[in-house]
Amino acid sequence: MQLHEKNKSHSAPLRDPHQDMLVGIRELAPEIKARAAEIEAARRIPPDLVERLRSIGLFRMFVPHSHGGLELEFPAGLEVIKTLARLDGSIGWIAAVAGVSSLFVAASPPELYKRVYQDGPDTAICGSSQPGGTAERVADGYRVKGRWPFASGCMHADWIGGICIVTENGKPVPGPQGKPLLRAVMLPARDWEIEDTWHVAGLEGTGSHHVTLRETLVPEANFFDLDVAPRQSGPLYRALRQLLPLVHGAFVVGMAESTVDELLALANTGRQQLYAAVPMRESEIFQYELGRISAELGAAQAFHEVQAASHWRHALAGTLNDEDLVVEGTRSATWLATTCVGIADACFSLAGSSAVYDSSPLQRRLRDLHVAAQHAHAQQRQYVDVGKLALRRSTEHAG
Repeated sequence: MQLHEKNKSHSAPLRDPHQDMLVGIRELAPEIKARAAEIEAARRIPPDLVERLRSIGLFRMFVPHSHGGLELEFPAGLEVIKTLARLDGSIGWIAAVAGVSSLFVAASPPELYKRVYQDGPDTAICGSSQPGGTAERVADGYRVKGRWPFASGCMHADWIGGICIVTENGKPVPGPQGKPLLRAVMLPARDWEIEDTWHVAGLEGTGSHHVTLRETLVPEANFFDLDVAPRQSGPLYRALRQLLPLVHGAFVVGMAESTVDELLALANTGRQQLYAAVPMRESEIFQYELGRISAELGAAQAFHEVQAASHWRHALAGTLNDEDLVVEGTRSATWLATTCVGIADACFSLAGSSAVYDSSPLQRRLRDLHVAAQHAHAQQRQYVDVGKLALRRSTEHAG
């Protein structure tokens, strides 16, 4: 009997952690939608929702198996982020931060990495990618001071990181190409001061406040270099800069999907706008615009899926660490942000006056998408590098 049971357990199908996460998200969806106003008013994700997200594996999805994580394939993790963004912008953004932070800290030395995850793989990490501080070299490490903006998720983080300009005698230390040397500092969240600065137009629930360190002596062991060879094995950890724009793309596509969802839900109520001859869903003008919007959304979904699959193939082949792939990813992020903002604008316009109220999800999606499109990964100036790459490739092909 025991042998039979043992063989039976070995023949049972293995659980798919990615699918388990999506099931958990679906179960949590009604509560997330019902608490949208609460999330905005608090300007953070409520602690109990953070714990629910933690329990479904959000903070461990890109943590390696060696440290108890799920180590999801990159496209699978992007689907998780997109699914959460479709439910709520702020929660989707926090999901993106959770994924990126896990990949970012994977570049840290083994000793620091072990300390970050000493309590398990569900550690919440956040930080700021802007070089908002200085790290003055001293005998015992570095004397750090600074003020870092946009630390999304700092209200529930266990560890916080920031980029520092390394200095000696008050002057920047030269780094690659003569630019100032940059290093990342990681400290437990309790060591940082959080400034209440997140009063904004959109993504209000992300709690993206400023974080501050005031003349803090930090050991060398809490620092790491940004451009180092991968310290964790596995394709996820081979090149961070190439993957970052695709995370942003997953977020904006998920938000655009939710905006169309909300417009369709409004039309299906039978709403008829003032002075309109027929209900929205019977109007050919509405149907025409909805058709155009649907085509744009389909193009955005397809572009992001193709770009993510291409980058993941490079990661699996060990060829991801290529500057051209940074440009390709940024091209997709920029186009996707612009397209998805256009979708939100069109949906808001079609909805009429009912969309202007705080109770309307459409106005919240509109604001969240516009704020997301202000991110450095999605700025229109990125097209300059895209154009340069296209010119160089055309010359190479001609030769």
